[in-house]
Amino acid sequence: MVGEGRAFVVSEDQAAGDDRWSKWPEAWVGTACDVRMVLGAIPREVKDEFRYDEIPWERFPHFYGTGDEVPGLLKVLASDDAEAAGQALRRLWTTVHHQGSTIEVAALAVPFLLRIAATGHPGLRADTLTLVASSGRCQHLGDGSREGFLQVAEDPLMIGPVECPVDWTIQAARDAITSDLHLPLSLLPDPDPKVRSAAAFVLALTAGETHRISSALHERLAVEDEPAVQVSLLLAIAQLAREHQDGPTRDWVRDLWSDPGRPPHVRIGAGLAWLCLVDSPAPDELHALLTDPGTRQHSDLFQQVPWIPPVDTGDGLRRCIHDMLGPNSP
Repeated sequence: MVGEGRAFVVSEDQAAGDDRWSKWPEAWVGTACDVRMVLGAIPREVKDEFRYDEIPWERFPHFYGTGDEVPGLLKVLASDDAEAAGQALRRLWTTVHHQGSTIEVAALAVPFLLRIAATGHPGLRADTLTLVASSGRCQHLGDGSREGFLQVAEDPLMIGPVECPVDWTIQAARDAITSDLHLPLSLLPDPDPKVRSAAAFVLALTAGETHRISSALHERLAVEDEPAVQVSLLLAIAQLAREHQDGPTRDWVRDLWSDPGRPPHVRIGAGLAWLCLVDSPAPDELHALLTDPGTRQHSDLFQQVPWIPPVDTGDGLRRCIHDMLGPNSP
């Protein structure tokens, strides 16, 4: 077994030599411990009315114990007490997103977190949406590579605390987001730029209606004037395109980074996105753009883009450029 926190990976030798694991994960499909099934069976009225007591939280432990305390934290997060709500949100981050890993109980919380983000304290909205997005994508700590930066799915052999694949948790969270698309879409024009970026971060995880979401992101980008949000929208569009092998988007981002008339942050963001959408080496023109000393002055701006801090909490742009350009990066 190899793992971090309470998740681990089943090796081929282990699966071959252990009858229990030789039937994994097929034996868990559709069972009471399959979080995809549990989340998909929750009626909309239960989510809309915040009927936490109808959710089997206790069936899904988190990194520090059972899931029993999660509904209490959600209730406080949705309360009128802004200070207590902030403390509850910090507890939720620690409880369901330990060291960058997502976990089953986090997926169960997604429908309620989306509703709280839409109606709760405006100052906590961006962080709540970011928790939603982090619950629906694989761990990205230190991964600024072309293969990993926009990656969503987890290693299918990675096991969560209830011995189901972590990727099932990601699928469940993404399905929950897709079922409630109207909520993050309603926050794309929010007055707070951080909320707009976080809404794009969430919408990039959509498991269906990709054309609709991509169109909404393009429409927002056409009127957006905040640089960090522009980059966030661009990366969200690219992430959807990466998963669905969207050639036109690949060509679109190439046109962006190769256009000297575009703002530098747009060209840099488009350059990173393009590298994640193709297998070919970076052209000399793109290499020169990303390694230009002037690019470093945009590091603080990029640190406001939700995709960047998981790569490096200090200078994620530098790390991404280094990892994506490989040995040719200074």
